[in-house]
Amino acid sequence: MAAREGLLRLTEVTARPTAAVRSLPDFLVVGGQRCGTTSLFKTLVQHRQISPPALRKGIHYFDVHYDEGPAWYRGHFPVRRPRLGGPRRLTGESSPYYMFHPLAGRRIADDLPDVRLLVLLRDPVERAYSAHAHESARGFETLDFEAALEQEDQRLAGEAERVLFEPGYESFHLQHHGYLSRGRYLEHLQRLEQLVGRERMHVVDSGDFFSSPEATFAPVLTFLGLPQQEGIAFERHNARARTAMPEALRARLAEHFAPADAGLAQWWGRTPSWRR
Repeated sequence: MAAREGLLRLTEVTARPTAAVRSLPDFLVVGGQRCGTTSLFKTLVQHRQISPPALRKGIHYFDVHYDEGPAWYRGHFPVRRPRLGGPRRLTGESSPYYMFHPLAGRRIADDLPDVRLLVLLRDPVERAYSAHAHESARGFETLDFEAALEQEDQRLAGEAERVLFEPGYESFHLQHHGYLSRGRYLEHLQRLEQLVGRERMHVVDSGDFFSSPEATFAPVLTFLGLPQQEGIAFERHNARARTAMPEALRARLAEHFAPADAGLAQWWGRTPSWRR
């Protein structure tokens, strides 16, 4: 891990001087966390007209590395190639904290006025449980799931406001402990819509993506202006084994998210897979 981080830092330093000849991203996978963002990104980069960033799929520039500056960010992407009559290659990245971070949307709108945003949504109950397992495995969570839910409001109190008024502040709780907050998708989608416009957002139901990947992926390529391509492998990445959630807790959380899910369905114009 230390060797990889050293290589990443070396690449960032050496790529910075060539930033002016490198591409800016055409698309961002902005979230949600634990909703299949890695699986979608690894599917996308199989397309012959997409070039991934160097070494890491998630650069986290617009959330926690914004003070590194635009040359640092641009240094992660491929050098622009002359078209020579061929189709233009796209590039992008996947940082699932972007949709939830209080400042990321505004930064994206200001710095990338033409970028397209891909958003994945998953059953918020399952997303919360998966996020807890993920943060626990990474050492960022020490409470059990129910205790973490009980502490969430207290942990997150005032954190978003502090990020807004102190842009260099990195909120550990906001990034790692937003189990219920991140699953209230409508408020995050509406904030992005106000900043970038609905036409630059494409929402993917991760339940549909994993159950019917070809049919769900085709509109993603259309949204990005790319031709359909045969031979793409659809695989699930970053799944974590975990114990079953108690049914009583599942029912309580489903009831908690019901109003937000109803609003989401109205905004989206379709019923999400977990409410069908």
